[in-house]
Amino acid sequence: MKLATMRDGSRDGQLVVVSRDLTQAHYASGVANSVQQVLEDWNFLAPELQDLYAELNAGRARHAFALDTAQCLSPLPRTHGWFVGCPYPSHLERCAREKAPAWRQEPGGAFLAPTATWACAGVTDLDFSAGLAVITGDVPRGCAPEQAVERVRLFALALTLAQAGSGRACAGTFAPVAVTPDELGEAWRAAKAHLTVQVQLNGRKFGLCDTGADMAQDFGACIAQNAQAQGMSAGSIIGALPVSSADAARGFCSLRERRCTEAAQDGEATTPWLQAGDELRVQARSATGDAPLFGAIHLQLS
Repeated sequence: MKLATMRDGSRDGQLVVVSRDLTQAHYASGVANSVQQVLEDWNFLAPELQDLYAELNAGRARHAFALDTAQCLSPLPRTHGWFVGCPYPSHLERCAREKAPAWRQEPGGAFLAPTATWACAGVTDLDFSAGLAVITGDVPRGCAPEQAVERVRLFALALTLAQAGSGRACAGTFAPVAVTPDELGEAWRAAKAHLTVQVQLNGRKFGLCDTGADMAQDFGACIAQNAQAQGMSAGSIIGALPVSSADAARGFCSLRERRCTEAAQDGEATTPWLQAGDELRVQARSATGDAPLFGAIHLQLS
């Protein structure tokens, strides 16, 4: 099923179920008010939402309405557990970083909406990273990767902004719709999601990268590593980003990686860092490309 959060003036917004083609939505207030509430009582609430999802896709939902993604918040507008790491060796090698993923916990708090304007406020050397994230149920401390992957509840498309070299995100957002693993079909296999992340910078293609082909550490291992010390509570987010392809011809999901590649090939980086006036658009599709998955992230810098 597909879930989104609509603006309603509150911090956590209002949960809606979204049709497979992302054209229709239905408020889920008869079942739950927020995504976080569903995650905390998944086994009981998710089947009821699945029934509503089936009705919506069959055209039988009585109070369906046209989905306007510009009115969406991030699917999970805030979280207490937001972990980011890059399990792609090609990114780590090009950027001369450590060979193993360096996971870090980002500060909790609110995320930007999927369609938003963000003020640079004098931040220099501004980089972006795009990739997939999983939203989990409760994950026990020290669980094995095989157990951890069973706690994946939702997939989301993520984008972060960070000052290069700072190690901390300045801002983060997600595409408007989060999806359960079954929505990925054959693209979800061996604990990896085989999707294509499309990044456009100022209307031009920047990256077209496969999220699964060159992923060295699958999502089960990613979750288990972050839950090793103290476990994770329902609603925790694990972001595997930026996506990176061994074949540089596919482009990049990180400005830093492109600049490092330019410097290695030509002696200097020619692509500028992000600045006011720049516009980022990020989407993801399966290999068949027959239906939109998450909707688009559309971020304008000012």
